[in-house]
Formats: sequence, structure tokens, C-alpha cells
Amino acid sequence: MSDRFDEIRRQIAENDERVIALVNRRLELVAELWQLKAELGLDVVDPDRERRLRERLASANAGPLSPGGVDRLVTALLELTKRELGA
Repeated sequence: MSDRFDEIRRQIAENDERVIALVNRRLELVAELWQLKAELGLDVVDPDRERRLRERLASANAGPLSPGGVDRLVTALLELTKRELGA
């Protein structure tokens, strides 16, 4: 039982590290996109794009994360992105 417990915790830790790496990569890509938008004179925040993102991720969710959980996660991700990149 203890071996399985340790294995599950190891997998959770690895998954958490992947989440951090993916969020960091997302921030890099968004920073690049915002630079291009600035050069083109476009607003960095696009509410319609954010709405479509929510819809796409809600559709892609196979659970067990609830629809409300997806919405909260996307909200947190967008807020984090804006805070980290200064929007």
C-alpha cells in the first residue's frame, strides 16, 4: 500500500511540474503575441477571444473537472496572465 501511495504522490508532483512548465510557456507565447498586437496597434485583451477560449476548453473537458471548475481555471489563468504580463 505504501508503495502505491508514494507512486501516486510522485505522479502528482510530476504533473504539477508539467503544469508550471506549460503555464510558463503560455506566458512566453502570450508575451510574444502581445508584442505583435502592440506593433499592429491592437488591444492586448480581446473579450471575444476569451469567450471562445472558455467555450473551447469547456468542450474539450472530459472530466472529472466540472464545467464550473473549467470556468474557474480559465478565469484564474487569464487573470494570472494579465497580472504577470502587465495588462
